Amino acid sequence: MKAKYDFSHAKRGAVDPAPKGTTRVTFAVDDEILDWFRTQVHVANGGNYQALMNHALREYIANHNRDLEEIVRRVVRQELRAREPHSTRRVQSRKATQP
Repeated sequence: MKAKYDFSHAKRGAVDPAPKGTTRVTFAVDDEILDWFRTQVHVANGGNYQALMNHALREYIANHNRDLEEIVRRVVRQELRAREPHSTRRVQSRKATQP
């Protein structure tokens, strides 16, 4: 370590400024919320929990004004696709199966 440092050209502020289009904010978050986001990043083998929080907020804003029926239909379709991704067989009607 040096005995003296020259700060004559130093500037105040963040060492790593926020990228354009973003603003640094400081606010309190419940411990459980922060732990959940950090866990999600850890499970994904890396990333940035702050970026994940930003993504969650964007998704909330995008979906906030959607009609509840539309949301339920979307979720049901996703769940049905997830359960049987390769099933393309159609179910026969009762009339077709009766002799």
